[in-house]
Amino acid sequence: MLQKQDTPGALANFPYDRMTVERFRKAFPRARWRDERRSWFVPGKTAARRVDRWLAREAELLAIHGDSKGRDAFAFDPISSPYLEIAEDLRIRTPYSMTVLRELRKIPWASWDDELRAWRVPFRSYEELRRRWPTIEEAARRSEPEERKRRREAESDSEAQRTRRLRYAERRRHRYPLPSEDSPPMGRPVATEQYGVVVFTDVSGELVEPSVLAAFYPHARRTDIDYAWGTWRSATLTELIRTWPARREAGEMERSRGWWQPTLTELRVARRNARVVERRRRNRDLSPTS
Repeated sequence: MLQKQDTPGALANFPYDRMTVERFRKAFPRARWRDERRSWFVPGKTAARRVDRWLAREAELLAIHGDSKGRDAFAFDPISSPYLEIAEDLRIRTPYSMTVLRELRKIPWASWDDELRAWRVPFRSYEELRRRWPTIEEAARRSEPEERKRRREAESDSEAQRTRRLRYAERRRHRYPLPSEDSPPMGRPVATEQYGVVVFTDVSGELVEPSVLAAFYPHARRTDIDYAWGTWRSATLTELIRTWPARREAGEMERSRGWWQPTLTELRVARRNARVVERRRRNRDLSPTS
């Protein structure tokens, strides 16, 4: 890291290492340590440019040294995996997985090569890759098409899958429990606990059974009020853009009643989803087969 001074010269910072300091003093014999800055001061009008070149060469030497150590570490404790290819660096190809991406992004100098369709990791990062490899490999295996299919088949008759199907069927009814004495404004976007930002179009006089509330709407747990069914639809992008956001997040009382004025963050999410829906609808309308 370089910092210019008022006097001709530049400050140079780098991690302490005895051999590195010796090389620096040999390259810049006029350099002096500035204790108050915890930096080396190199005098001269061209100091910044000369130190920049020296730091670049040092970085290259460190990379070469790190790659050499990484190759030795790989030879001593190699990774054997169908997801790893050894070339001038380490190349990783896996099925798509957010876990794999998250782990690889944490590895220093790891980068995606679009032409090779693989992640490239230099040998200097081998120790970090070795530490993260069990998580990467396990996530890759779970993302294999056959493994995904096996899990889907195993879950198809599970209790969790049955619950998801029931929740999906309930959502398709486009109904929502609302306090009979505290209904939202009709025709205006409001945020809900279950379905995001929606527009209510009607409130019927039909009371909601407690068993339905417990199964699908756990937020509606107040026993001192009655809940009636409200009919909702998705908010349009135009409606969402015109909606003025709330200045604060919903409190416990607002969440327990099930609806509130959406915040800017909630509106941004709803607007993004609405844009996707409108784009899909527009593409479908323009399709020759439509």
